[in-house]
Amino acid sequence: MSMPFFRAIAVVLLSVSALSAQAEGPSCHAAAAEKRLAGAAKNSFLKKCEKDAAASCDLAATDKKLAGAARNSFTKKCVRDAVGEAPAAK
Repeated sequence: MSMPFFRAIAVVLLSVSALSAQAEGPSCHAAAAEKRLAGAAKNSFLKKCEKDAAASCDLAATDKKLAGAARNSFTKKCVRDAVGEAPAAK
C-alpha cells in the first residue's frame, strides 16, 4: 500500500478522535476549573488546550472541505466552543 493511503487513514482517525473528544469533553476552562488549576499552571493548560482545539478544528474544516471565509468562520467558532468561557470572578 502506498504512503498517501496511510496518511489518509491517519487523518481520518485523528479527525474522528479529535472531534469525539472535543464533543464529549468539557471545555478548556471547565477542565481547568475541574482540575483546580490556577496561575501559571492554568495559563499553560489553557494555551495548550486552545492549540489542540485549533488543530482539531482545522482537521474538521479540512474534512468538511471548507475554504476561505467559511473555513475561517467554522474554525473560529469551533475553537471558541472548545475553549469555552472563563467563569465569572467571585
